[in-house]
Amino acid sequence: MDIFSKEKRSDVMSKIRSKGNKETELRLMALLRERGIRGWWRGSKITGHPDFVFPRARLAVFVDGCFWHGCPKHCRLPATRKKFWHAKIAKNKKRDRTVTRELKTLGWNVMRIWSHSLAKSLANRTMNRLLRNLGDNAVFAPQKHFVYPGHESYEMTAAED
Repeated sequence: MDIFSKEKRSDVMSKIRSKGNKETELRLMALLRERGIRGWWRGSKITGHPDFVFPRARLAVFVDGCFWHGCPKHCRLPATRKKFWHAKIAKNKKRDRTVTRELKTLGWNVMRIWSHSLAKSLANRTMNRLLRNLGDNAVFAPQKHFVYPGHESYEMTAAED
């Protein structure tokens, strides 16, 4: 039983603003850093506020939560208020399509990553997809140990440092 009336609860909840999906964004940041991928920004003010932007490649990356964006594999609506949740998820999906279309019209490439695809078992596939989207515009940090896509692990010797 809620201590607030239905109207008061609605008012309270409407004032809560998201600051992004921190856990999945931090996971993608870790994957980018592990692979030495540079040239990305966060907090961009371009249309749709992508989670990551690669300006050189004109690539906008969104990390979509499975529930909020209606992942076909993992989105399970709550048992209560199904009509509300169905409409909410449908509205989010429509907004995602609109933002993607607007960014493409402005000359951006758009990549959407499901949060589940950042799990260890799918991370390599996801990062290879990102690198394909970056193409020749991928910027790598110099590192002592780095795995290049499609190549065996390469370790620099002390003489190469």
